[in-house]
Amino acid sequence: MLDNLDRRRSLLTESVLVKVKIPIMLFVFQFVWALPLGAGVSLLVGEPYGKLGFFNPTGHAAVYVSNVCAETPTQLRLCRPGETGVVLSRYNHIGGFDWIAIPLMPYLYAVERPQDVPQNAEDADVARLRENYRRARLQDIIPDDPQGGMPEGDWVQLIGSAYERNIYGFSLETEIEDDERLIQHLNSRENRRRFNLIWRNCADFAREIMNFYYPGSTKRNIIGDFGIMTPKNAARTLVKYSQKRPELSLAHFVIPQVPGRGSSTRLRGVAESLIRSKKYAVPLAVLEPWAAVSAAAAYLAFGRFNPEGFDPACCEPSDISSCVSGGNGASASEEGISVANNAVLGEAHAEPDCLVQTVEQSENSESGADGNEILSNE
Repeated sequence: MLDNLDRRRSLLTESVLVKVKIPIMLFVFQFVWALPLGAGVSLLVGEPYGKLGFFNPTGHAAVYVSNVCAETPTQLRLCRPGETGVVLSRYNHIGGFDWIAIPLMPYLYAVERPQDVPQNAEDADVARLRENYRRARLQDIIPDDPQGGMPEGDWVQLIGSAYERNIYGFSLETEIEDDERLIQHLNSRENRRRFNLIWRNCADFAREIMNFYYPGSTKRNIIGDFGIMTPKNAARTLVKYSQKRPELSLAHFVIPQVPGRGSSTRLRGVAESLIRSKKYAVPLAVLEPWAAVSAAAAYLAFGRFNPEGFDPACCEPSDISSCVSGGNGASASEEGISVANNAVLGEAHAEPDCLVQTVEQSENSESGADGNEILSNE
C-alpha cells in the first residue's frame, strides 16, 4: 500500500517536472536563438568608379553594424531575430540628412533576398532594381519627381553599391551594450546635413563610428593625405591598430563587384593621387616640381597601404551577413605579421580570384556612371 502511494507520488512529481521543464527549455531556446551571432562592426571601403572616380580616386567609406537595425532610414534600434543589421554612412544632398541607415542586402544589391541578386547587371537592370526598392522602402525620404516618376539625384548612392565597385571590409566584434550606446548616440542627436569636404566627409563619419567602438582605432593622415580623412587611411590605421592588439582578431573580407558595368578602379590617398595619376603628376612636376617631390615623399613615407592584403575572404550574396560580420572573414592575425606589414606598406599581393578585374586608372578611360567620392559630391 505504501509502495503504491510512493510510486504514485514519484510519477506525479516527474510529470510536474516535465511540464515545468518544457516551457523553460522552449524559453531558453527562443532567447538563445534571438541573440545575435557574431555581432560586429565592419569598416567598408569602396573603390572609386565612374567619371568622378577618374578625377578623384579616393573611394567611399561606410560602416556596417550587424546588431543595429533601422526602424526607419534615420531611426535605429536593436535587430530582431532574422534581421542582418544596417550600413551607416554620411551623404551629401540626400534628403538633407547627415547620415542614413540602409539594410545590408539593399545597400549592396538593391534587393532584399539573396536569390534576387542578378549574376550580371547592366545599367538598365540596376536602375530598375533601385527604383523598385525606392518605391517600396524609401518614399518618405526620396519622393517621386513632380511627374510621379523616378527622381534624379544622388539617392542612387544609397542602394546597389556592389553594382558599381569592389568593397573591402575590416571587421571587429562588438558587445550589445556598445550597440545600445551607439543607437542612443545617433538617435538623440540632430540628423541634419553636416557634410564638409575637408572635415566631415564620409570617411570622417566612418572614423567617428569605428572610434565609438574602439577609441583611437581610426585616424587622419596629416602628411600623406594633407589632413583630409580618406577611406584608404581609415582602413590603414584600423589594420595597424589591430596588429598591436592581436586579441582583437580583425577579420578581412571583400565584396566583389557584380559583373555587367564598368569596373571600379584602385583606391588611392590624396598624395598618392597626385603622383600616380598622369593628369596630375605631369603638370605638377613641370609647374611645381618641389610640390611633386613633397607629395611623393609624403606618400612613400606615410601613405602606402594595400587593401588586398591578408588574402581576404570573398563574400557572396548567399552568405553575405555572416561574412561581413566576421563569421567567414580571413583573420589578419592568422596571416602572420609579415603579410600584414606587406599590406600596410603597399607591397604587391595577389588579387582575390572572386574580384572583377580592377582596372588601373588611365588618362583615356571613360565611363558613363558618376562616382561617389569624398572629394567631390558624396
